[in-house]
Amino acid sequence: MELLFLGTSAGVPTRTRNVTSLVLDLQHPTRSELWMFDCGEGTQHQLLRTAAHPGKLNKIFITHLHGDHLFGLPGLLCSRSMAGNIHPLTIYGPPGIREFVETSLRISGSWTDYPLEIIEIKPGVVFSDDAYTVTAAALNHPVECYGFRIEECDKPGALDGAALVAAGVPFGPLFQQLKRGESVTLADGRTINGADYLSPPRPGKKLAIFGDTAPCENALALASGVDLLVHEATLESAMEEKANSRGHSSTRQAAMLARDAQVKKLIVTHVSSRYDAEGCAMLLAECRTVFADTRLAEDFATVRV
Repeated sequence: MELLFLGTSAGVPTRTRNVTSLVLDLQHPTRSELWMFDCGEGTQHQLLRTAAHPGKLNKIFITHLHGDHLFGLPGLLCSRSMAGNIHPLTIYGPPGIREFVETSLRISGSWTDYPLEIIEIKPGVVFSDDAYTVTAAALNHPVECYGFRIEECDKPGALDGAALVAAGVPFGPLFQQLKRGESVTLADGRTINGADYLSPPRPGKKLAIFGDTAPCENALALASGVDLLVHEATLESAMEEKANSRGHSSTRQAAMLARDAQVKKLIVTHVSSRYDAEGCAMLLAECRTVFADTRLAEDFATVRV
């Protein structure tokens, strides 16, 4: 998996940071999909400066209905249609997301030429298939706001081909059955159990992507043990009370959550426009005093998971 940050500013854009959006490239071996999380104003312009193609967007997850996370959505949907994309798109978001999208399209005389599904979510599993599960939980913000936990299914262990050949199993189609853990019967009557020749399953990747939030219990549960946590750090530690009063977190609080949840890596984003490059360096330093493996997101930065 790979994350591409399209916007990392809080509330309003700056000269160097657009408002919130990021894209998750699943990099799955059998399907080419991009999942977007939030779509602040100007997101489609940010996409134009990357290799990510809107036509490959399969899902858009909206954390909450504040404008800096949402106002880019109607334009992106229309441009995707005008470009001739026919691939289906599903939007997941809090109650009200359907009304926002449908009203924006209706009163502007716009439409989509591709299948568009809008799912208004509630806490729990919002999507699951044979490769991924996405779980949502409510966070602590003035409007209904969600964080998402994305879990990749465990991958089968490697097949010990050399041991199978040594056991007299002919190389060929039987290997595929054994790779799936099935049993096969050889010409000499012996039964070979594939599970006996597989290494342990490889754990799938896990990541958590949060909307805006002040500290809360659900955040810890969503982030527990993930490979990567994307968390807001709107203000510095000295302004923690102000951050919390508006449903946001400080640098220290984001880093404390990463530490307590035992995540592997923390990416902080949603930085207040009050901070210039020097201020951002200070924010990162504050995080690293609590959780060393922290990175401050920048627009167009990519992070492998």
